[in-house]
Amino acid sequence: METPDAQLESFVDRFDAKNQKLFRSVRAAVRKRFPTANELAYDYNHSVVIAYSPSDRGIEGVVSITLLAEGVRLYFMHGPQLPDPKKLLQGSAKQVRFIELKSANDLENADVKALIAGASDLATVSLPSTGKGTLIIKSEAAKKKPRVKKK
Repeated sequence: METPDAQLESFVDRFDAKNQKLFRSVRAAVRKRFPTANELAYDYNHSVVIAYSPSDRGIEGVVSITLLAEGVRLYFMHGPQLPDPKKLLQGSAKQVRFIELKSANDLENADVKALIAGASDLATVSLPSTGKGTLIIKSEAAKKKPRVKKK
């Protein structure tokens, strides 16, 4: 049986080299920012998502990173409630908003740091203050049934 790290690598390897590199560098930066969070990895047909959560539940996550064919995004839970004076947040979902990332250095931008801090403050479950989070593979595209559109 593959290790979680090997499984995650196989998910990421489906994407082009440039976006793989960006995703890996963003993951390292977010992991450094949230060392006690669990990384919940989801593999979908069109993306790979890692949610940073105090538990094994993605809904309790603070942020997540998503690898798509068109690039890498940083999603913020409770995005609609976050103060966003610079109008950086994109999307219209009920629970999340995102920003497109061009490099891991984007996470060092003061406005992005403020969004990350705001998402942390709004988290429904606090991250542990000590310890080290673990990588948990939550789903694989091969196991998922295709969505049926409601009529």
